[in-house]
Amino acid sequence: MKQAVLYSFRRCPYCMRAHLGLKQSGLKIELREVDLKRFPQALLTISATKTVPVLMLPDGSVLGESWDILKWTLEQNDPDNWLGDNKCFLPDTEMLVETNDFSFKNDLDHYKYADRHPEYSQEYYRQQCEEFIEELEAMLSENRYLLDDQLSIADIAVFPFIRQYSLVDKTWFDQSHYTNTRQWLEKLVNTELFQNVFLKHKNWQQGDAAVFI
Repeated sequence: MKQAVLYSFRRCPYCMRAHLGLKQSGLKIELREVDLKRFPQALLTISATKTVPVLMLPDGSVLGESWDILKWTLEQNDPDNWLGDNKCFLPDTEMLVETNDFSFKNDLDHYKYADRHPEYSQEYYRQQCEEFIEELEAMLSENRYLLDDQLSIADIAVFPFIRQYSLVDKTWFDQSHYTNTRQWLEKLVNTELFQNVFLKHKNWQQGDAAVFI
């Protein structure tokens, strides 16, 4: 049986989001880790955007957005009910992803690469990011996870980006007053699921033996 193929880059938060969902679902997927400086022709043939993740399904159709991949994979199999009963967690997660993937990610990129954006200081860009962190902190004051006391699609969609944020200035983050967010992030990073997703694989080249996840 032909398998779906995921083109991915291990440290990319969008790829982490997609990979986490695929791993959780238990679907057998071929993983192709790529070099972002030398995209393989097989990937360029199915997607001209030069971005990852990209998931090619067995029927040849292609999903090129991590959020679409995460939703698709949980619709195939959702063993721990991350979508919630009758997909009740989806509407709130859609709104979180909208903020995370646009305004927060833009602020995060400026914070990470402040030297490329000398118009303002790194501290300024960090403070711009904190608007979203404060929103998460408030949500986590009411539940163990973002939407409920159980892990949901919302946590998986957002936490790879918060992890990236926490690492820009880890000393500052570890001493910040965002106690709920720090504890939530630590729980997720230490899960067996994340540790498995963060395993290192060599870059894929045409003709390599398939690696399945």
